[in-house]
Amino acid sequence: MLFPFSYLIFFFFLIMGIMISISSPSWFGIWIGLELNLMSFIPLISLKMNSYFSEAALKYFLIQAMGSALLISSSFLFISLTFISLFLILFSLLLKMGSAPFHFWFPQVMEGILWPQVFLLSTIQKLAPLTLISYLMVSETLSKLVTFTAVSSAIIGALGGLNLTLLRKIIAFSSINHLSWMLIAISMSDTFWLFYFSIYSFILLSITSMFFKLQTYSLSSLIKLDQNSSMFPLLISFNFLSLSGLPPFTGFIPKWMLIQIMMNQNLFFPIFFLLLSALTTLYFYLRIIIPFILILNPSMSFSKKFKSFTFSSPSIIMKTSFNFLGLLLPVYSLLL
Repeated sequence: MLFPFSYLIFFFFLIMGIMISISSPSWFGIWIGLELNLMSFIPLISLKMNSYFSEAALKYFLIQAMGSALLISSSFLFISLTFISLFLILFSLLLKMGSAPFHFWFPQVMEGILWPQVFLLSTIQKLAPLTLISYLMVSETLSKLVTFTAVSSAIIGALGGLNLTLLRKIIAFSSINHLSWMLIAISMSDTFWLFYFSIYSFILLSITSMFFKLQTYSLSSLIKLDQNSSMFPLLISFNFLSLSGLPPFTGFIPKWMLIQIMMNQNLFFPIFFLLLSALTTLYFYLRIIIPFILILNPSMSFSKKFKSFTFSSPSIIMKTSFNFLGLLLPVYSLLL
């Protein structure tokens, strides 16, 4: 089990905090929901008495407390100084979900938590801030500011993942890069970002579930695994190629739709940086994939000391098969 049964109550309040935030009619209610979400996620990080978990929980608490303080204090200015208040509220939400230029804490926290918490922090914990940012798209200036933030996140997420060997940090910078696509979608549509968010969540769920089963956290330990099947390197490769948005995998579908929308609105400048960052992220995904292609023969495995990967788990197969929908279904003809 990913979490002890007694911790399910914290997961319940975590979801409740998100629902309170996105459905509240006032900024005070939004703040209460975000605080409930924060205080429910801290125990999920500190599952064991470990210095790494405690450090990650403390860093996350301090950053989120700073963002919550900025949110509640800037909401006081909403009546008298509406635009400045919305400007500061947007900054607080960007800080809480780790978007550029407030990304400095996100890879550090990701490095000190386990794979189930990595999935929660990269997906569910960003749902409320992204929804609230979509509520703030009431003026052209805020929309342009979100677009600038998206371009910054794309560049930082692409360049930050270069020359890294720790898988959790690679996933962290990849999450920052995917966040840029969601922010661009928010500035243009109220609902399309949710479609992109759902696709990204399913792809990341398959990758984090596999790494959690393998208990691997670095590129070297992943390569040293006992590859007793030729399907193992192919499965890892296809998952990362889908996460990078390479056609014809499932991860390409939302990116292709978003590129079409941006082309129709003549947003060529953000498209250039988003596509350039996508190519850069594909490069550090290939750094993970190429060793598996080179040692595709099971007899070339480096070590037999690590646990082997088996396909006996139906949940792993079901989660991973989502990445192959683009290969199995003629979805592209429906999008034209």
